[in-house]
Amino acid sequence: MLTETRPQTPPTPSQGTAGVGAPILPVGAWRGPRAVPQARTAPRVAAAVVAVLAALGVWLTWRLFVGTTAGQRVDELAFLGATHGQGRLWRVAEPVLDVVSVAFVVAGVGAAMLVALVRRRWVLALQVAVLVGGANVTTQVLKHGVLDRPELLPGWTGPNTLPSGHTTVAASVSVALLLVTPRAWRPVVAILGAAYTAATGVSTLVGQWHRPSDVVAALLVVLAWGAAVCAFTPASSTDEPRRPGGSYAAPASYVVAGLLLAASAVGVVVSGGTLVGLVTNGDPVPLSPDLTAYAAGALGVLAVTAAAFAALLVLRQLTAQPRRTSR
Repeated sequence: MLTETRPQTPPTPSQGTAGVGAPILPVGAWRGPRAVPQARTAPRVAAAVVAVLAALGVWLTWRLFVGTTAGQRVDELAFLGATHGQGRLWRVAEPVLDVVSVAFVVAGVGAAMLVALVRRRWVLALQVAVLVGGANVTTQVLKHGVLDRPELLPGWTGPNTLPSGHTTVAASVSVALLLVTPRAWRPVVAILGAAYTAATGVSTLVGQWHRPSDVVAALLVVLAWGAAVCAFTPASSTDEPRRPGGSYAAPASYVVAGLLLAASAVGVVVSGGTLVGLVTNGDPVPLSPDLTAYAAGALGVLAVTAAAFAALLVLRQLTAQPRRTSR
């Protein structure tokens, strides 16, 4: 008895391979698993180097402006110079400082963690909480338990106040939001965070709560912690392109970072040159010594703030870009 045989045809990807009743695979599933993102090593190493340099910068700031007679003198001049125009400036500075509170820290950390969780960056949500907590604990331990203020000037200038707690709070919350924000929005968040942090730092000078070195040290503490978070960026915290196979290019980020660094360089040159002139009694200053030191100190705070946020913006963009992998 003859039986009819039919030619066998290979199944198509949408038909499955087990015959009738086999599950229908989605289109494209037969191509294999998707590529798993991997964090790049070089940017993370660079972030680790920045973290170490920032930590060293905290010690150098204390050593120069608190541990030497010349540093204390110029810092104290800036502190005394804050009395000029303080009445008018305090009306603006006081509301800025009033924002900093326990509720502000909780709200800021909560907002940053929420953004990270919505973006499904579970490890990053934990990291930014550690960043804010670690930076503020570090500031308090350094101020009250590690660093001291030797009596190098005539009279009593008070206990050690380096680093500034208010500036640490403002900067750490701003950096936490910068790190969790989607890639395209980071330049805007960096500018807003730098502006708010600088306003808080300068406001502490206006109110004579802190000296310029206190604010600079606080900024470096936060820079160290922020760079450390970037250095430990896991693959799960990297970015995804807007479209499959799309680019990770973020030209606006590097333009903003470049502008911030350029402004910082100008500020450092002008502020540093002015302070050196005060210490060495070189060229006569255009204003009284205390007012000149006050203005130079405020400019120095602005310069370091711009540099810190520029560095963290670049580090976050680089460490968040995954390494290209084949399927």
